[in-house]
Amino acid sequence: MPATLDDKTLKVFEEIKTLSFLQTASLVKAFEEEFGLTAAAPAAVVAAPAGGGGAAVEEEEKEFSVVLADAGANKINVLKEVRAITGLGLKEAKDLVDGAPKEVKGGLKKEEADKIKAQLEAAGAKVDLK
Repeated sequence: MPATLDDKTLKVFEEIKTLSFLQTASLVKAFEEEFGLTAAAPAAVVAAPAGGGGAAVEEEEKEFSVVLADAGANKINVLKEVRAITGLGLKEAKDLVDGAPKEVKGGLKKEEADKIKAQLEAAGAKVDLK
């Protein structure tokens, strides 16, 4: 049971629990659109430096993107790794894996990009760094 709910809220909660998966997904999408919310887990935000433009250009040259080129034969293992790395929900991660080549994560330092690449390759994916 979630946090303490009043009678009206509890009634709505109980009603939501009876919805099918597709109905629940539609409801979540409606909430996202109506209230500007997101149900996805928060992802790390890479902020641009506040100030001079010269520093920003230098930063961009040191940033890498991990791109999933192909999920390979072990698609389920790759899907699990993508979810762990990105914090995406199942549908979003599946769409990313199915839509390869796609960027998994960007704005990374070389070391972090190499680590993520190794994780995905260990799961059976083909990965590029850009």
